[in-house]
Amino acid sequence: MLIISPNELILGLALMSSMINRIKEEMKKVVVGQEQMVDGLLIGMLTGGHVLLEGVPGLAKTTTVNTLAKAFDLNFKRVQFTPDLLPSDIIGTEVYDPAKNEFRIKQGPIFTNILLADEINRAPAKVQSALLEVMAERQATIGDETFKIEKPFLVLATQNPVEQEGVYSLPEAQLDRFMLKITVGYNTKHEELEIARRVANNSFGEINAVASKAELEEMRKAVQDVHIDPELEQYIIDLIFATRASHEHLQYGASPRASIDLFKGAKAIAYMNDKDFVSPSDIAKASKSILRHRLILSYEGEAAGVNVDDIISNIISEVAIP
Repeated sequence: MLIISPNELILGLALMSSMINRIKEEMKKVVVGQEQMVDGLLIGMLTGGHVLLEGVPGLAKTTTVNTLAKAFDLNFKRVQFTPDLLPSDIIGTEVYDPAKNEFRIKQGPIFTNILLADEINRAPAKVQSALLEVMAERQATIGDETFKIEKPFLVLATQNPVEQEGVYSLPEAQLDRFMLKITVGYNTKHEELEIARRVANNSFGEINAVASKAELEEMRKAVQDVHIDPELEQYIIDLIFATRASHEHLQYGASPRASIDLFKGAKAIAYMNDKDFVSPSDIAKASKSILRHRLILSYEGEAAGVNVDDIISNIISEVAIP
């Protein structure tokens, strides 16, 4: 039996997390600023959780996802979601082959490692339902056959909060399948000046693969090995249950899936900060992106224009830290 000492475990975590820094540096060749979006996508990569990016057009959401796929040397496909999209457009379909007088399976773009669902809220209900099976089960049904999706597999979706025409609200069941919802804001003045200069001079660097699938799997195992005290485990559950307590501005609190994702997210944040244990600050950092799309405002909350992030901040401040 192989016994790993605490020092060896810490060294292993440090070596693997240093790769995260190399990936971030590689992405900076193309992505200026947007650290919150980059960190959120990395949490998704390290835990296998799907990520929803919400922001107005032009904030490099698509570019960042494409860059991430290149840095990890993963297969990447992009689907532009539109109101006339069909489930077969993303999953695949049976195609008749006249030469062989038989039907064959033509697989759709979901058979990849990273699927970018661009403007996901433009797709109708049937497409949302088809995508839900893939997100939840990592498999797709075409005709009478069911196909497993190769690991790793992530859906990284974008949506525009401003656009109102030709959009469909995502069902709560599908929103709950996203581990994180990252709100993407504008760059600073300095960052936007840098972006304009790079575009004008075509001075973006070429992205090199700095991590393989095998190394990603090692990093995921290292994240699972990050320690979390029983007291902090209970603290996470207390936070989730606090969202379900009577609150005039909330109709529904977070689902049990939020508890699972908060465990994973806190471990990933600790790992990304070169730690082999979870602290209360790691849980707090993960809370908003994991909870904001799972809390449903009441009529009173919507009428008052309450911000869900503010409710989460109040809950974090009210729940006692062990």
